[in-house]
Amino acid sequence: MIVGIMGAMPEEIEPIVERLENVTKHEIADNLYYTALYGSLDLVIAYSKIGKVFSALTAATMIERFGVRKMLFSGVAGAINPELRIGDLIAATKLCQHDLDITAFGHPYGYVPEGSVYVEADPGLLEVAAAAAVREGVKLRRGIVATGDQFVADEERKAWIGETFGADALEMEGASVAVVCNALKVPFFILRAISDAADMDAGFDFDAFLRSSALKSADFIFTMLDELDRAQ
Repeated sequence: MIVGIMGAMPEEIEPIVERLENVTKHEIADNLYYTALYGSLDLVIAYSKIGKVFSALTAATMIERFGVRKMLFSGVAGAINPELRIGDLIAATKLCQHDLDITAFGHPYGYVPEGSVYVEADPGLLEVAAAAAVREGVKLRRGIVATGDQFVADEERKAWIGETFGADALEMEGASVAVVCNALKVPFFILRAISDAADMDAGFDFDAFLRSSALKSADFIFTMLDELDRAQ
């Protein structure tokens, strides 16, 4: 099985690549892709760069050029749900684009014609994640993740996203990866470790906790890979 692992930034995939042996680099479309064998799994790993366009390009490349059949996204996110704390892990049950707005034509926020407001994550991979959480002895929350090409550092905007979409966390890549995977019939899973509270202090918290949150997320991804490997 060929499994793709994505992050948006180098810090989000470095803890994964560093734990693999015999890694091969591939340069495509001004980006680097890493391939390696992990048990019975062929892995394709890349950081996309920040934002929806780059993450969509990277996801499509991994599927079309490398034949990825399952996609795992590992990274960090800001909290909307006040119950979420720095370091918490959240698995997206569904994702939306909070900055997509054609309401002038009578559509709801986040909707595009012939599409939908939300894209749902793969139930099978959510169950694999649940098993991984039990094995690791960690708490894995599930919730709605909102994506947009904005680093949200405003309480009013954060509250609007939460109220409009029922979102628990927000980031800048997940929904675009979800749209690509959904269109190309590739099961996907989006894991986020909470690195900031998405308020006016978000920049400070992000810088302080990015590395530790990415490490925690990467550890969880490896436990999921072990589950997938055992299932083969």
